[in-house]
Amino acid sequence: MSTASAVAKGSAAAPRVPAGKRPVGKRAKVVGKAGKNVLALLVAAVFVFPVYWMFSSSLKPKAEILTKDPVFVFSPTTENYVKASGVDMFWTYVQNSFMVTVGAVLLALIVALAASFAIARMRFRGRKGLVLGVMMAQMAPWEVMVIVMYMIARDSDMLNSIATLTLVYFVMVLPFTIWTLRGFIAAVPVELEEAAMIDGCSRTQAFFKVIFPLLAPGLMSTSLFGFITAWNEFAMVLILNKEDYAQTLPLWLTQFNTAFGNDWGATMAAASMFTVPVLIVFLFLQRKAVGGMTAGAVKG
Repeated sequence: MSTASAVAKGSAAAPRVPAGKRPVGKRAKVVGKAGKNVLALLVAAVFVFPVYWMFSSSLKPKAEILTKDPVFVFSPTTENYVKASGVDMFWTYVQNSFMVTVGAVLLALIVALAASFAIARMRFRGRKGLVLGVMMAQMAPWEVMVIVMYMIARDSDMLNSIATLTLVYFVMVLPFTIWTLRGFIAAVPVELEEAAMIDGCSRTQAFFKVIFPLLAPGLMSTSLFGFITAWNEFAMVLILNKEDYAQTLPLWLTQFNTAFGNDWGATMAAASMFTVPVLIVFLFLQRKAVGGMTAGAVKG
């Protein structure tokens, strides 16, 4: 066979690539990846800039906050933080906020662990109705129940009480906690629990020795959600706790708006101080919380 005929035969045997389906080159892939990165940076900037402006404004003198043109280079001052933390009963507000937030989250985790285990593992009459009730409670806007909560607290002589506010916040975060932990418990193979019971564990011991250690992502994510919900809540404490000694930090943020105008420097400093605990909790729980919100599977 001649060389020309071999080349012609090889050319005829080579598959033809359609014109519209050419393989993507390296340059196109790099451009596409760069475009996605630029878009991600733009989205991040949109969300981060207000936070940056809040922190930077808290460090600016009053004259530079109220200027017509934005000021990006300035001499930082702590005057606004001194004014914000110098409000009467500031540390009482801090103590009350931590008490009601931590108390509500811990109560919700304890009750939700038992409730979610019952829903995920046990079969009983009314189980579907209970699940439906949890979903409805999770979707209900709590603001429409402020009047009802106020009337119940007033008739029970429980106004201006930290314990009452803790119970209200506990009820607010409980549905989400139950629903989330139910998914994590259901993802744990029941065979693990049965094997522990065969080895001599009671059902309670099997839960704490086998299931509970696998619930770390779910516990972290629900704790973070509950902390943010209770920490930021404003409407309930505004209605239920009128006295200064029973108020929390969200009401403290409103004290810099007076009849003579807004003290934006103190307001920004107060908002920055109010945000710091949430950032600390998020950074501490970040890895487990993100896994808990997106996963739900058991890692062997």
